[in-house]
Amino acid sequence: MTVRFRSWPKLDRDLWALTLAQLITSAGFSLALPFLSLYLHRDRGLPMALVGTIMLLNAGVSAGGRVLGGELADRWGQRGVALGSALLRSVSFGVLAVLLGRRGPVPAIAMAYLALRLTGAMAMTVITTMVADLAEEKKVEAFGVLRVGSNIGWAAGPALGGALATFLPYWTLFAFGSSVTAVAFVVLLVVKGQPVRRDKSQASLRELLADRAFARFLALAFLVFVVAGQLVSTLSVYTVSRLGRSEGEFGALLTVNGLVIVFLQYPLARWSNRLNRAQALAAGSLLYGAGYAAVGWARTFPSLAGAVVLATLGEGLFAPTTMALAAELGGPVHRGRYLGALGFVETLGWSVGPFVGGLLLDLLSSSPALLWGSLGALAGLAGVGFSLAARSWGTGGGNPPPVPGP
Repeated sequence: MTVRFRSWPKLDRDLWALTLAQLITSAGFSLALPFLSLYLHRDRGLPMALVGTIMLLNAGVSAGGRVLGGELADRWGQRGVALGSALLRSVSFGVLAVLLGRRGPVPAIAMAYLALRLTGAMAMTVITTMVADLAEEKKVEAFGVLRVGSNIGWAAGPALGGALATFLPYWTLFAFGSSVTAVAFVVLLVVKGQPVRRDKSQASLRELLADRAFARFLALAFLVFVVAGQLVSTLSVYTVSRLGRSEGEFGALLTVNGLVIVFLQYPLARWSNRLNRAQALAAGSLLYGAGYAAVGWARTFPSLAGAVVLATLGEGLFAPTTMALAAELGGPVHRGRYLGALGFVETLGWSVGPFVGGLLLDLLSSSPALLWGSLGALAGLAGVGFSLAARSWGTGGGNPPPVPGP
């Protein structure tokens, strides 16, 4: 595979505005939210079991928010839902800042946190739907650019939050998050989007569930998302506790993942246009699987970094292609609904992944190659499935015909 750096795409101004909004939103979220568990446990004395329960509720709320955002975007229009989600998210950040600053009741803090996650999940689906509408001919490339913006935000947020947390109280991080999200709201104000025909019927969800091609796609994608969920859970425990690497080295592995996405995501997305959707998904899945399987044989930091690079190349092919295919299968009428369903499955996979990885880590701790080979095999199985499912989506050029609206 030859990936060349080329000029960035001449995309619609609104697409760049959406990417900027996604970057700002990701930075605001990652600036404050990673420190909430630490605050609840260390400063408020909550047992980790209760903190974990709140985080588990967060997974369910986030998954539901992805679906709700798509539903509302299709029924009420994208721009209004995007603006409303950003505004409510900024308010939720502000409420959390006040509650933390005044040592408010923990149940209220948990409710505000869940509201924050709900509105963030809704906004994510709506923004991807708007990108799909604005980039009809360059969906994978546009989603690739969107992911670059998101990853820059995710990388910048924790670094800034960690620096601020060394000399400022925790509540100020959420005040910063509120301000940053308000900036994203202002950026979204300039986005006009495109007028498209939306569905006002009540039968669309049943139609989605009856779409067998889409159901097969979601089932296979779920396997890959389970494997992807190992990045911040199983891999961290294995790297530090089992291999004896330092926390700093594990942090460096996450940095490697982010750098590969920032610098290679767009070239990978552009290269994937040579493949049809099924081929790109299969290639991405197999690279994912190979990367995580390689962890079982890695012992040094360079070999671990090489495995992460391999898996991240798979991510760069897989992630934007899943969004593009979901948008195409949904067509202009059901696009938000289909992208919301994909977001639900993605969130579910990332939530189930740590459980599966933790279970295998306990059962197969004496055989790293079998442990990571088993996880990699899930993605490999999905890759084979995508290859076999090519006929369901068409194989010429990768763009399946959109589902007609009512």
